[in-house]
Amino acid sequence: MAAWDLSVTVEDLGPDTPPVTLSVTSDLHVGGVILKLVEKTQIKRDWSDHALWWEQKQRWLLRTAWTLEKYGIHADARLVFMPQHKPLKLGLPNGITLRLRACFSNPVFQTVIGICRMLNIRHPEELSLLRPLEEKKKKKDKDSTVEIYDLTEVPLSSVSRPCLYNGMPAHFADSPQMEAIYKMLSVTQPPPAPEVIAKQYRPASVVDKAHINGRWLDSSRCLMQQGIQENDKLWLRFKYFAFYDIEPKYDVVRLTQLYEQARWAILLEDIDCTEEEMMLFGALQVENTTAEGQIWSISLSYLRTETLSSVSLKCSSFTQENMTAPELNDYLKIFRPKRLTLKGYKQYWFKFQDTSISYFKSKEESIGEPIQQINLKGCEVAPDVNMAAQKFLIRLLIPAPEGMNEVYLRCENEQQYAQWMAACRLASKGKSLADSSYQSEIQSIHSFLAMQKTNSGSHGNAAASDESINTHSLVSPRYHKKYKAKQLTPRILDAYQNVAQFSLTEAVMRFLQIWQALPDFGLSYVVVRFKGSRKDEVLGIAPNRLIRIDLGVGDVVKTWRYNNMKQWNVNWDIKQMAIEFEGNVNIAFSCVTADCKIVHEFIGGYIFMSTRSREKSDTLNEELFHKLTGGHEAL
Repeated sequence: MAAWDLSVTVEDLGPDTPPVTLSVTSDLHVGGVILKLVEKTQIKRDWSDHALWWEQKQRWLLRTAWTLEKYGIHADARLVFMPQHKPLKLGLPNGITLRLRACFSNPVFQTVIGICRMLNIRHPEELSLLRPLEEKKKKKDKDSTVEIYDLTEVPLSSVSRPCLYNGMPAHFADSPQMEAIYKMLSVTQPPPAPEVIAKQYRPASVVDKAHINGRWLDSSRCLMQQGIQENDKLWLRFKYFAFYDIEPKYDVVRLTQLYEQARWAILLEDIDCTEEEMMLFGALQVENTTAEGQIWSISLSYLRTETLSSVSLKCSSFTQENMTAPELNDYLKIFRPKRLTLKGYKQYWFKFQDTSISYFKSKEESIGEPIQQINLKGCEVAPDVNMAAQKFLIRLLIPAPEGMNEVYLRCENEQQYAQWMAACRLASKGKSLADSSYQSEIQSIHSFLAMQKTNSGSHGNAAASDESINTHSLVSPRYHKKYKAKQLTPRILDAYQNVAQFSLTEAVMRFLQIWQALPDFGLSYVVVRFKGSRKDEVLGIAPNRLIRIDLGVGDVVKTWRYNNMKQWNVNWDIKQMAIEFEGNVNIAFSCVTADCKIVHEFIGGYIFMSTRSREKSDTLNEELFHKLTGGHEAL
């Protein structure tokens, strides 16, 4: 074969050095090109992390056994020889910025796995990287320089096979400075100053929230292919709100960063909550302090009972007696939202038996046929409670062929709510009132409600140094405007009475638990245009369902569950997604605020999360993730 000249730029020689010219033939393999290149540079060093990057095609030449001909490389190819691992600035959920070496040649999914190994975060599949929001720089802002903690000296070999020393990866035990960095990763940060909260970007609408989701990187492609350069800044965030196998003993960094992400979501009003819930979130951020001048350190929040059964309240004082299958009977009020009607709640006589609710016009008519019987097996149950207003609402999402039907049940008091809420939760899992966990579920709900009760007048001796708390640091800016700090203090301290006995870890778990129980928890928004529609709408992507939201009024128009999904396809040419559900239900939409690959990845990613099991918890099926999320590029 005829020899020809191939020019290769060696990044390590500097930007002003001309490319190295090699005489090659088309049947020379990539490994041979690298060997010739190293010999010609005459630099003795470890080149094992280096590889060739093809600029025009935006791809790495990682298959060293392939020939130049097989890759389609000719004399006009612009090749760069450079390290695969490069420094990257990484913003963490707790606001700390690290500088570390990340892999620029593997798909982002694998890059995140490498980063999480280095930081000792289990289940890296729940996280991903996104481009940060542009920060508006002011000329007089002298404090804009962010301190960056350097981890670039961590050897790559120790990251691939991390071993723990005193509970932390060995590379963090090398020096006091590294230990201090690990402590910052694993200990919650002090409350931010109110002016720091006020300066942060806050999404003003669901459309603003949707724009943020357009910033996620593509998990199937590498950093270089997405225009990320050495020393660029990215954010590491939890992307999939399906947190698996949380174990405080092993998940110190994971729990801390998850808490910080949840806390900032609440402080920046990224997720809505009631005023009462905000005060409880504030209280859970306060851990009692006795030393004068000591910072009020953060504790955390509370996780959905079903999700983290290991940390749900265990009431050992109650024992379940043998009994015949019971049933609940009482007057409740029912409301079906999102139907074009102005009618409010209507009272009926309700009967709860096995896993079904039936309702009748009155108690006397309950012998005959019910107006309707609703089977709750497989439904979703969410609380909507405001203790101060004595509002006890049970929100039910009932599976139906065309989507999900929403039903609200209103209870009169706490006792009635606890009984019916417990019954609904058990029924959704296919369990009846005779199940041994029914009474403990009631007790758990009572304990949950007790946390929201305020002990007015009892805060006088709650904290000796209550004046050292700037309570505006614990709540979102809307409450800065509504209340002065002195007005907030007694309210937060009242809520604090119910959580003061918690350890730091318990407070963190509680904070997360309450966050996960919020109605809008886990929703990632994208603005879309449904096929046949003339207006933009919002698609909410949740861990187990898709939600169609009317952009004008913010109402949920339709809900579709993943477990009713038969298949989904993407037409990459016209950037349109088509999804088929059971019962011949078909939907199609194009994406407005994000690439359809991001939506495709969200749906496939959540389906992947649901395939994880305890038996396989140590092994991550990367191939399945890429099959579900990669689209045409994965294959």
